Amino acid sequence: MLQPRTAPTADTADERATFKSNWLPWLFLAPTLLILATFSYLPALQTLRLSAYRANIILGTESFTGLANFAGLLSSPAYQQVALQTLIFMLLTVSIGLLLALILAWLASRPIRGAKYYRLLLIYPYALSPAIAGTLWLFLFNPEIGVVNQLLGLGFGIKPRWLDDPMLAFTLVTVAAIWKGLGYNVVFYLAAIQNVPGDVLEAAEIDGASGFQKFWRVVFPLLTPMTFFLVFTSIISALFDSFALTDVLTKGGPFYHNAGITTFLTYQLYQDGFVNFKTGAAAAQAALMLALVAAITVLQFRIGERKVHYGG
Repeated sequence: MLQPRTAPTADTADERATFKSNWLPWLFLAPTLLILATFSYLPALQTLRLSAYRANIILGTESFTGLANFAGLLSSPAYQQVALQTLIFMLLTVSIGLLLALILAWLASRPIRGAKYYRLLLIYPYALSPAIAGTLWLFLFNPEIGVVNQLLGLGFGIKPRWLDDPMLAFTLVTVAAIWKGLGYNVVFYLAAIQNVPGDVLEAAEIDGASGFQKFWRVVFPLLTPMTFFLVFTSIISALFDSFALTDVLTKGGPFYHNAGITTFLTYQLYQDGFVNFKTGAAAAQAALMLALVAAITVLQFRIGERKVHYGG
């Protein structure tokens, strides 16, 4: 006689998931650990070691300097300007980018005809690589043959030198970075908005809330966890994904005071490491950025672990 099949208990599930040999899990992890050690851990350790040397990768010379590379960077007016420019760039791209993404995601979540096509167009820029996006903006804002200057010339009789003027160049790179990351933020905000409980919105409508009140007092508080996540991912993106846009559009220039106006931390690291071959200084910059990212990651985990409560 057939016996009914019983669901496995927690004890049997734990027993099935337990390896009988202590070395078997390490055997399965070995390929991943080998790749991580070769391409991540060992280069990171080598970078930390080189940060304490005055080194030149071309000449193959090294001389121990201790913390002199870090002291030189922190006291350098050029590096201080680059750090300040990176901070301003990061604040602008994160704040404006998230605000625009939230507004567009809210509008795209409305039940309108052809909504799926509008959503696809909003997400499309993120599918482009940063280098391709930079090339598109370079052609659009070319002072001589760019479409933007052609329209401005016809309509207002002006043709700004977008890539030669420091403020215009900084604005151009910032707007391009916001446009490039907009699709990523819209996707997450759109998914979060669509998961807002319908009965909560219906209750707000019954209470007489207007469209803005419903969004600001009901929807936006429920999006707080997603906003925290996107803030930190946008910060990391602003720190690292700006390299290709800067390299294609402005090459870090034009020069302003002590450094290029669009030279950010990652581009300064590239210039010192692979153009000027100041390997020790570049390694010190990489170590500082590693510490910055580690601090951001710790902050993200600490904030992310806190539960968000709503209600009276």
